[in-house]
Amino acid sequence: MGLVTGILGLPLLPVRGVLALGELIRRRVEEEAHDPATVRRELEAVHEARAAGEISAEEEAEAQQRVLDRLTGAQAGRPVRRRAPEDRKR
Repeated sequence: MGLVTGILGLPLLPVRGVLALGELIRRRVEEEAHDPATVRRELEAVHEARAAGEISAEEEAEAQQRVLDRLTGAQAGRPVRRRAPEDRKR
């Protein structure tokens, strides 16, 4: 049965290869998205853009939140409780 299954399965090998490659790419993207070094580089880039005046403080906060949400696995559209600026000083 193994020989017949192997012969009949030969036409499906390219499809299986593409699926395996897709899975490998997905895992690599997830690893990189959750890598602390990658997150730090993205946060530094946002900070530098703000320092250069390329983005506003609100855009900086939104970009930082997107990066941190991706790191923590927070779902988009889920309300996030943020403290008011005067509360952060305490």
